[in-house]
Amino acid sequence: MKKLDIKQLDKKDEEIVEALISLGINRLVARVLAYLQQVNEVTSNELELGTNLRQPEVSIAMKHLNEHDWINERDEKKPGKGRPYKIYSLKVGFNDIIAQLENQQRKTVEETQARIKRLKELGK
Repeated sequence: MKKLDIKQLDKKDEEIVEALISLGINRLVARVLAYLQQVNEVTSNELELGTNLRQPEVSIAMKHLNEHDWINERDEKKPGKGRPYKIYSLKVGFNDIIAQLENQQRKTVEETQARIKRLKELGK
């Protein structure tokens, strides 16, 4: 039997997951992002095993990441017969993703502060 050497999320990765979730990122997406930032390329099967997610959960996360244009996705044919499998990698650096999240959070805070200021003006 062939043994696969698949990276697993460790304590640091789980801390990244929790930080991403606290910024409003979906749990599935956070787990996949934490994994992808550690590897160059990964198959969907490796993502399932490494993140401890089921195939439909990985698909949901990848759809979200694709909508943000954060990942590369390509098909690779298996040797012999069978369906090709997907190979994923980050299209943008993890620090760029963090910068985008930071900008979203800053915008949210500014909008909240503007609403509070307006409420104070209306309450006079």
